[in-house]
Amino acid sequence: MSSRGRRGASPSRYARMLMGMLDGKRILITGVLTDTSLAFGVAQLAVHEGAQIALTGAGRGLSITQRTARKISADIAVMELDVTVPAHFDALAAHLTSTWGAVDGALHSIGFAPAVCLGEGMWNAQWDDVATAVQISAYSMKPLAQCLLPLFEAAGGGSYVGLTFDATVAWPGYDWMGVAKAAMESLNRYLARDLAPANVRSNLIAAGPIKTMAARAIPGFSKFEERWAEMAPLGWNVKDSTAVAKAVVAMLSDWFPLTTGEIIHVDGGYHAMGA
Repeated sequence: MSSRGRRGASPSRYARMLMGMLDGKRILITGVLTDTSLAFGVAQLAVHEGAQIALTGAGRGLSITQRTARKISADIAVMELDVTVPAHFDALAAHLTSTWGAVDGALHSIGFAPAVCLGEGMWNAQWDDVATAVQISAYSMKPLAQCLLPLFEAAGGGSYVGLTFDATVAWPGYDWMGVAKAAMESLNRYLARDLAPANVRSNLIAAGPIKTMAARAIPGFSKFEERWAEMAPLGWNVKDSTAVAKAVVAMLSDWFPLTTGEIIHVDGGYHAMGA
């Protein structure tokens, strides 16, 4: 046997094997607030896998995002993005153009609904309340994709990923946010169509319930915890978002080059079970 045969793979092959899934990629991540945020887990893993990342924050939460970013790295840029302010998208695109020149991937992890939209059934919320929920939680996927499109084109394509909570059924307490998520899931299919000419994929990760600050705003969240632990065939831990982060990073990588318009469930298999 030759020495090469005894040693196995060549050094160059080993080098390729040791590369991170996101080596050299420039990834924009929205939705990091505290270190319990789903987006925080994604940001942390993306850096571990070799990505250069930038974060966004909004309003009074911007300073919290800046502090949380330092738990990952001291030099992560945090830009303001209130998705209800059109000028913020222009400023975000200008900043990324001047610093990176291109973007390889982005995570949309933005959601909000006024309190009256959650836990009170469908009757009390008025259109202004619902419009806020839909604009921030669903529609915002469009202007974010639109402002990043030239940067994706400069990179030769990329991956756009959003986080959802399965909107195919009615959930206790989720109410109008469930409607907003249904709109988001439909929008994802249209974005997959319209981003494809630029070689950009658009997919969603439907995560099971995780104890985040956003989850605390959902009345009766404990019902999700108990039911999920009983029903998910692979089990579920509401305090562990590792599986969600891994799925998002995988979708941001080059390993799914022809997957778009998809909703990937990361919920322990709960969605596939009946009674």
